[in-house]
Amino acid sequence: MNAVIKHDIPGRMRIHFRKPRFSFREADTLLYYLESFGCIDKATVYERTADAVIRYSGSRDEIIRIIREYSYEKTDVPESFFESSSRQMNAEYYEEIVLSVVWHYGKKLFLPAPARTVLTCIKCLRYIWRGLKTIPEKKLKVEILDAVAISASALVKDYSTASSVMFLLDIGDSLEEWTHKKCTTDLARQMSLNISSVWKIENEEVIQTDADKINTGDLVVVHMGNIIPFDGVVVQGDGLINQAAMTGEAIPVRKAEGASVFAGTVVEEGEVTIRVTATGGNGRYERIVRMIEESEKLKSGLESKAEGLADRLVPYTFAGAALTYLFTRNITKVVSVLMVDYSCALKLAMPISVLSAIREAGEYGVTVKGGKFLEAVSEADMIVFDKTGTLTKAQPAVKAVISFNGEDSDELLREAACLEEHFPHSIANAVVKAAADAHLTHDELHTKVEYVVAHGISSKINGCRAIIGSFHFVFEDEGVTIPDNKKSEFDQLPDEYSHLYYAKDGKLAAVILIEDPVRDDAKEVVSALKDAGITRIVMMTGDSERTAKRIAGIVGVDECHAEVLPEDKSRYVEDKKKEGLKVIMVGDGINDSPALSASDAGIAISEGAEIARQIADITISSDDLYSLVVLQKLSDRLMERISFNYKAIVGFNTGLILLGLLGIIPPGTSALLHNASTIAIGVKSTTKLLK
Repeated sequence: MNAVIKHDIPGRMRIHFRKPRFSFREADTLLYYLESFGCIDKATVYERTADAVIRYSGSRDEIIRIIREYSYEKTDVPESFFESSSRQMNAEYYEEIVLSVVWHYGKKLFLPAPARTVLTCIKCLRYIWRGLKTIPEKKLKVEILDAVAISASALVKDYSTASSVMFLLDIGDSLEEWTHKKCTTDLARQMSLNISSVWKIENEEVIQTDADKINTGDLVVVHMGNIIPFDGVVVQGDGLINQAAMTGEAIPVRKAEGASVFAGTVVEEGEVTIRVTATGGNGRYERIVRMIEESEKLKSGLESKAEGLADRLVPYTFAGAALTYLFTRNITKVVSVLMVDYSCALKLAMPISVLSAIREAGEYGVTVKGGKFLEAVSEADMIVFDKTGTLTKAQPAVKAVISFNGEDSDELLREAACLEEHFPHSIANAVVKAAADAHLTHDELHTKVEYVVAHGISSKINGCRAIIGSFHFVFEDEGVTIPDNKKSEFDQLPDEYSHLYYAKDGKLAAVILIEDPVRDDAKEVVSALKDAGITRIVMMTGDSERTAKRIAGIVGVDECHAEVLPEDKSRYVEDKKKEGLKVIMVGDGINDSPALSASDAGIAISEGAEIARQIADITISSDDLYSLVVLQKLSDRLMERISFNYKAIVGFNTGLILLGLLGIIPPGTSALLHNASTIAIGVKSTTKLLK
């Protein structure tokens, strides 16, 4: 690539590519290429100057090699990356604002006064029409305030003030819209799908393949608990589809043969085979953006209260203007009062504060679906934890496979992995990984796989009915027996491991010992959450009483409930909410989904089941449980910021109204200070809450 180094210090390099500028697509392609290298910590590409600033932790020579090897034509970029880029939007808003400034001051220099007057009057009509359009709503809104103020200035022939007011309003509107869209697109990018592999039907066999190799018309199988990766039409099977992420519907919808399904929705029950109608991009990202913009979930209670107050204060501004005219007969003072309203600042600062907090949470590996849930975390009295993959490590490991039917342990592990790979969970992932580490290939050996929530999996392998799951499922529900000569060995299974039972044709075939160690940070996190104000921390698990008590003692929870079913967890959460407590649920499995949905804020682990992540209101990284503490602090700071913004906006704008009434400041200054304060508070609301 033809490029030169413009600036170079250890860990940072600025590269200029020998061309006048990049197109938006070229700039995004280069950014995608640079970000694909682990040695590059951060890259910024400037399309106007065809420059790239690279912060790196690798060697300088390695960065130079990467730049030399770059080729726009040979770089394969997913369409979804371009779709979610905000580069073009930023450029368009920037140009719009620059042109507004140039035109406003340029016409003062180069146009005669009569021409400026005509242009101002024409522009006034647009603002008057915008105000008149709100009349059918039968509410006094800020648009009417603007229209009356501008009209009053024009009527007294103060065209300079009218022009300045409209200029400031235009700039304020552009900045408000730009800031909101930027925050929204950043959040949508965090919430976009990131599916690497899918189950494809090929030559009448179901094989696992890379998602980016799927084309329109391919058949893809989606099992219960998994995300539908592409838009498509159901050609076989039926299931209950949770569409909340795309449509906002709270109740799952049944989809059978012939029904359309959306990428990003989840199969809550059943199994479907879809014919893909659209792959990467194709509007999926836009649907997420639309859902974010329209969803009431983005509004916390404090935010909604502040926005409601903004509209209620508009009539008082009108009343103040009327009284001002009544006592002073001074139009200039009236316009000064009308130029100030509370609505603009409140309606900009509040959602921007929330969206910025959500974006900041994303930097800590936390994805939040709305301010409502940050408020719930801030107010939480109780946290309910699942055990496996939550308080214990997200990547448990198979310690041993003990055969109880005389078959080879490796063969039994291979069969178990073949079943478990369809239903991702930390324990299932451990079994699949153990088989992979032992180089045990497991092509589809079974017939249709059925998943029994919180119990296990059943299918047929080589003509035998095979089941794998919990003690309750295998021995109590299915009545599996233990070979007589193996009972003593079964009784002596070590207590320090979790046990996964595998049976064939009603007889125990193997016990898989799972090492499920407590997270290194679990005890510290539980203690920190208590210090942050959480009054009760509970652990609920489907594991045995013995294992549960051992884990509970180590991490220091206040309560421990073992051998519970999904409905037990959900019922417990609902009962505590009825007692008036704010409850957070943290889990990672399909069996945690009902409780996640029932809680005030459901938090899923990122490596857990897809349905848990989809139903949850918040998702945290599986690598760091301490992000829960960060989330708690971030939520508290957000509530403090919203409260501060509310007081600052009301106080400052009330002061401007009083100064206008006293005739101390003219309308232009009033409008300037009002808009400047609105923008300043909006910009301040985008700053980080945590240092």
